[in-house]
Amino acid sequence: MALLWIIFSSIVLSAPGFANAGDRIVEGTVAFASVGRARYAFDVFLLDFRPWELENASLGPHLEFRATDGVSVNYNGALVDDSQRRVIFEALDFRGEQQGDASQGILIYVSERDGAAEVRFNLFYQGQRDRGERSLGNIESGSQESHGNRRDALEIHGDRGNSQNFIDLGKLWSSSEVEPTALYDRPSVADGRVIFVSTRKRREQSRQSWAAVYSMDIVTKKITRLTPEGVTDYSPSVSPSGKFVMVASDDGRGWGGEIEELDTDLYSFQAWDGSGRKLVVKNGGWPSWSDDSTVFFHRRAEDGWWSVYKATFSKSFTAIREERITPPGVHAFTPAASRTGKWIAVATRRAGSLYRHVEVFDLGSRKFHKVSELVAPEAHHYNPFVSPESDKIGYHRCRGKGVTPRLEHIKSPVPGISLVRVDGDFPVFSPDGESIAFIPDLDEGGIYVTRLNGSGLTKVFDKPAFGLSWDKQRKGVLYTSYGPGFVPEDTIVHIVSILNADELIAGGGGEVKWKILTKSGTKNNAFPSPSPDGKWIVFRSGRSGHKNLYIMDAIHGEEASLRRLTEGAWTDTMASWSHDGEWIAFSSDRHNPGGGSFQLYFVRPDGSQLHRVLNSSTGGRVNHPFFSPDSRSLVFTTDYAGVSADPIAVPAQFQPYGEIFMARIDGSELVRLTHNAYEDGTPSWGPVKLDSSALTGEGKKARCGFRDTRWLKPAIA
Repeated sequence: MALLWIIFSSIVLSAPGFANAGDRIVEGTVAFASVGRARYAFDVFLLDFRPWELENASLGPHLEFRATDGVSVNYNGALVDDSQRRVIFEALDFRGEQQGDASQGILIYVSERDGAAEVRFNLFYQGQRDRGERSLGNIESGSQESHGNRRDALEIHGDRGNSQNFIDLGKLWSSSEVEPTALYDRPSVADGRVIFVSTRKRREQSRQSWAAVYSMDIVTKKITRLTPEGVTDYSPSVSPSGKFVMVASDDGRGWGGEIEELDTDLYSFQAWDGSGRKLVVKNGGWPSWSDDSTVFFHRRAEDGWWSVYKATFSKSFTAIREERITPPGVHAFTPAASRTGKWIAVATRRAGSLYRHVEVFDLGSRKFHKVSELVAPEAHHYNPFVSPESDKIGYHRCRGKGVTPRLEHIKSPVPGISLVRVDGDFPVFSPDGESIAFIPDLDEGGIYVTRLNGSGLTKVFDKPAFGLSWDKQRKGVLYTSYGPGFVPEDTIVHIVSILNADELIAGGGGEVKWKILTKSGTKNNAFPSPSPDGKWIVFRSGRSGHKNLYIMDAIHGEEASLRRLTEGAWTDTMASWSHDGEWIAFSSDRHNPGGGSFQLYFVRPDGSQLHRVLNSSTGGRVNHPFFSPDSRSLVFTTDYAGVSADPIAVPAQFQPYGEIFMARIDGSELVRLTHNAYEDGTPSWGPVKLDSSALTGEGKKARCGFRDTRWLKPAIA
């Protein structure tokens, strides 16, 4: 075995923090996939709520209207108290005729329309124009039926809006006033300030979340960090008085790799500067104030059911009393408290239901009442919120209309690099950088090719596949793994070459020409990557009973030539051959076989100079490396930044900690490229920088084709 050189045994000790790109010249486009995100099509919806119906133990149909505009995804809304109206209008320089109209309300929410999660405001009409209008339908399939006089827009007119039920007031801050590529989430307004979560400041330790709570003065735009250094805070909630903020916090313990129930406690502190920080509840998340001495929150109970709890306390946050509110037999979580103290809104998952719904729980009768299921029964509804007057309930869900773009521009922290999210998996650039091959749906199979601007779409393979690469010499030749992914070592998976992709793309017609390169009977051959001269392919194989790396003839396959590159009772996988031919990068758990941790290693093509380049600390992951066109840098997915939001608050994510990072090939100058609550993965790096204005927006009709949280089972036996 070649000498093992450990370059970086620990990011914490070896690197001076998460560096910027420095003075190095890095160029091109990085494409990546995010689990499900391209198909969310989230908008924020509001409905008028008639609380007196609780007394009759019956909730009738509600008027639901869309309060955001259907651009990109819009989510995690909150309604602003009328007392904050004037300061917001002044800060946004809004002088519309609705400025003094009491029938107008203000929504604050998160939108990703400009390539990052940013905070925006909308002005919306609070009255009901058509009593009894109601939307029903199969949202998951993208269809909606009308009952009564259905409108998506309630007509209001102003100098910033046309015929719709809201006016877009825009962003509170400009990109020059904040870190423009960071995540900004869970916003709310109190006493002239916006309280929010952000990943705007890096952590010096690996595998720790960058999420912290901040306050921005609406007038001066001054930002104050409310979370102590070295601590992670999620899910801020502002008390009705505006004096206090409560958060779910790790209190500096750090992230332990959990992805279902975060190890957090509830802390309260002063809203204006973060002082007076006190522990209120051990083991809790997603707090929501009812009054300044009562907060609701969720946790997974000992019986396995997610449930909502209530904590009451004195003004000094002593004499704390906890009480379980929702019963076993139904998952209830992400509570939103009414200031009446009589009811809460919660998200639920019930036995026999495929969908996450919003329901009202009556604190007096201890009964649930359906809300969203009466309006859109076949859609997932997320993260309910309640108006300050307790007369409206909001949430976000897939709008079921519009187009899901094939490629989506994402803001990049590195000027020379464009970032693009692909609606699919395993994107990889053609050698000239002008095309991207990808797999739109792993369940359905098939490989497609689109142009760099997202126009055109050609199927070049119709079999189940994963892991793609282009031949760097033979035009139109692609390599892939033919067979199922995420399977044991003894499963039949072959490396194949697709020989006429260029002809198919050119519209020449005919059948796909392809060839199996691995021998019959060999097991779990995957993740092919060709040498720059086009003569060889490095790939992973489980033929020995363990997943190790092999190199074979790229044209004729292993029948012509095969040699083993690595050997051991561990997993070496996801290899990438550098464009200059000098190195092969791969992920491996050889430091702790079977322990679930993957680190990044380099080896020469002749098997010499094997060494570890990046280490994600104990139990961490560094996966899917891909070299830059000049072979001096690489991009990869990792858990260096922990998780950025409570995983239960988003749709299914296998690994919500996955973010895209880049570094030099010696592991230095580590830069975080993506900031979100999704699993980002399978990046590749092309030589041409994409002009985001050139994206055509072409794609599929939005069909809400995503799954809810997989580990949130409808029932527990």
